[in-house]
Amino acid sequence: MPKAGIIYNDIKPIACRAAEEWRDKLIGLGWEVALATGMGGILGYSDLDKPVCHTTVEQLTPPGFDAEMSFAVVLGGDGTVLSAFRQVASCGIPLLTVNTGHMGFLTETYLNQLPQAIEQVLAGNYQLEERTMVTVQAIRDDIVVWEALCLNEMVLHREPLTCMCHFEIQVGRHAPVDIAADGVIISTPTGSTAYGLSAGGPVITPDVPVLQLVPICPHSLASRALVFANTEPVTIFPANTNRLVMVVDGNAGCYVLPEDQVRIQRSPYSAKFIRINPPEFFHVLREKLGWGLPHIAKPTSVELP
Repeated sequence: MPKAGIIYNDIKPIACRAAEEWRDKLIGLGWEVALATGMGGILGYSDLDKPVCHTTVEQLTPPGFDAEMSFAVVLGGDGTVLSAFRQVASCGIPLLTVNTGHMGFLTETYLNQLPQAIEQVLAGNYQLEERTMVTVQAIRDDIVVWEALCLNEMVLHREPLTCMCHFEIQVGRHAPVDIAADGVIISTPTGSTAYGLSAGGPVITPDVPVLQLVPICPHSLASRALVFANTEPVTIFPANTNRLVMVVDGNAGCYVLPEDQVRIQRSPYSAKFIRINPPEFFHVLREKLGWGLPHIAKPTSVELP
């Protein structure tokens, strides 16, 4: 019996209803179906008052999800998509992402188009688009105390009401650089349209094998975004007396102390998107972010009498 999965945002009634409806429909078509919420991929935040511990990415897979699963449907917004890939990437399960949220930049289709999309998937009429993911680790005394699988970006920044931060950053074998800023972003091409874009970084098409470093509010005209090969690991040494906060994909994070290190490197796992239509990144940029829209000319001046 073929296997499929459904991951949904359980705080949205429309996603809950759709999950139950499509579970019953797929079972009626002879499929074994496993359900899970996206909460399992939200790692939460470490607590300074408790021993820091972490869950390895391989342990985040929901019950019933495994490498034998043909595909899974994600019902939610971009946050649910990020969480779902963190849950299933180690199994290599392709995801059909369905927007029940707002922006839906990472989603492939909408809920009202899901019947046609499912029909295409069951018939095998789709393409897979693989996106780079990175592993983010907080290291203390040579021990990994926290880690996460990241599809968008890692952000390391100061806490509120603290002074500007200094970061010593080493990319691969290259000499370390010093950056003074409110924080730094390390993003994948997928994340280049998220926080990195808001911080002034370039948009990178998903097929380019690079990562980017973007300083947040740097205290130098020379500190600008840097793009480098994703084969290069990145190590960040916080050169501060105060602790910092690290956030991954906007929904998980930990404190980083002055003696800690943060290590980012390309993950052996990738995010596999099911595409009903051939991937067209520029169309998504135009539709979601307004990139490349035709210029509207100024009105002609009116001659006064």
